[in-house]
Parts: sequence; C-alpha cells; structure tokens
Amino acid sequence: MTGAAAWTTSAYAQKPSMPVIGYLGPETPELFDSRLRAFHQGLREAGFVEGRNVAIEYQWARGQYARLPALATELVARNVDLVVASGGAQVALAAKASGTSKTIIFEMGGDPVQLGVVDSLSRPGGNITGVSSLSVDVSPKRLELMHELLPAASKLAVVANPTSPTANSQLQKLRSAAETLGVQLQTLNASKEEEFESVVSSVTQQLAGGLVFTSDPYFAFRSRRLADLAMKYRVPAITQTRDFPMAGGLMSYGGDFMQSHRRAGIYAGRVLRGEKPSDLPVQLVTKVELVINLKTAKFLGHEFSPALVSGADEVIE
Repeated sequence: MTGAAAWTTSAYAQKPSMPVIGYLGPETPELFDSRLRAFHQGLREAGFVEGRNVAIEYQWARGQYARLPALATELVARNVDLVVASGGAQVALAAKASGTSKTIIFEMGGDPVQLGVVDSLSRPGGNITGVSSLSVDVSPKRLELMHELLPAASKLAVVANPTSPTANSQLQKLRSAAETLGVQLQTLNASKEEEFESVVSSVTQQLAGGLVFTSDPYFAFRSRRLADLAMKYRVPAITQTRDFPMAGGLMSYGGDFMQSHRRAGIYAGRVLRGEKPSDLPVQLVTKVELVINLKTAKFLGHEFSPALVSGADEVIE
C-alpha cells in the first residue's frame, strides 16, 4: 500500500505484540501525505518501520480542529505506547489536555513554552517533548518581504485565524513590524474555508497593496485554494509554506516542515527504544526557506529585486 491510503490503516490488529504509536493529525491523510513521509523517514532512521516492528493508530480531525480534544481523549484510551501530536499548536494542546501519562511527541510551528506545552526547551519536564519550527516567529519577516516587493504601498493586509492559539501574539508582532516599516496594517479574519474568498477579494476594496498570511496550519493545508483566489483577484500574497507558490501563489517564507516532521519521527523512535521524554530537549528547526514564483509575479505586474531572487531557496519560473 502506497501514498495517502497507507496512512489510514494500522498493522496493530495483525501484530499486537508490536509497540503502538497513536498519531493525532488535524487534517486528512491525503493532505498530510508529504509530512507523513517525512515522519516515517525519521522513524526509519531510529530503527522502526510501520508494519514491521511498530504499529500506528491514526486519528484525523479532517479540518475540524474543534474535534481535536475529543479525538485525543479517544486516542489515548486505546492501547498505544506513545502519542504523536503533529501539525500545530492546537494538536499539541489537545493531546496535553487529555491528561494522559503516556509520552507525547509534538510537532508545531509556535513557541511551546509560551503556549504552556512545556516548562522549558532544554528541560521540557513531564511526559511531553517534541519539535518546533520558526514558522510563527517569522511572520513579521513575511510583512517585510511584501513591503520590499511593494515599497509604494502605504497599506498592507494581514489575515489571521482567530481560533488559533498563536494568532494574537503574531498580530502583535506584525503591528510592531508595520509601525517600523511605516505602513498601515489592515487585519482580516478567517477560520473557515468558505470565508477565504471574501477575505482575498476585500484586499483591493481595502486599498491594501498585498496580503500577508499569519502562520496557521489551517491556511497551510489549503494552499491551493488560497493560491487560486489570489490569482483570481490579482492579489500579491505570501504564506508560510512552499505549497502556496508551488500551487501558483506569489511567495512563501517559513520553517522547513519536512525537517520538523522527520525529527518528530526520530524522537518517537528514541522513546520507543526506552529514552524518557524529560531527557529529550525540545528541538528547534532553525532553517527557514523563501520560495518565490516569477511567473506569478509577472502575471501580477510586479518584479522581484535581484537580491531577493538570489537569496531565495527556490525560484519557480
């Protein structure tokens, strides 16, 4: 079995003597496919292959993030040896709120200390540790990149998901960055996919030059829809994930999610081998990547500076 279909089943029923990982995800196995491949790569590096010497029980929220707490409670009630809470702060917080004494390995883009997930990065304490990227912390850099592309724009729009536990801190940093850059910031909200079109279409009505998305898994996993809308309304936009420019959007700047998921897999394997989560410091994926789409820039009537093009990690032509 290959591809996304492989992530929907478990070998646990066939081989009950194997250790079992409970995997909690916010979306669908199809949307998570590349992340899951990275997670499984990490597991292999730690000596574990699903179906051979480890089983995985999956729980998918399928984009309904409000279901995560109930799904986490249901998952930890199963015969699992540890829980992997992957795909953002809401998943990690839901797993922790379940009250389980089983080990939790999280993967997120925010600050796990600030969010109350762990006591400290070096000594996470208790039964939880994991991996964090810099996607949330670099939201202001996205604003700077948009300002660099559109230096004459006096107003830029930013869209946040009000249900995200990191939204307020990101907006605070973005407002501070906007003040430093001397641009007015128009804040827009979206927490459902059906709200995306009105948000993107309103950018021109608000006389904003471009659109900056805060870091949020819900946005990241709907990159193709957001890219289609940005092209439809001819809005220069930037998100956290390379999936956006790959789908035809203008540019992205954020943490390397492939590395964060891979490292989560390595940590899961190390715990299965007997290491204690309290002895495993939270890992930070410090690499950030800039991806730009030259074809989209030309379509929108803009041009990236030579310095930005040379500094990009990937240029789509």
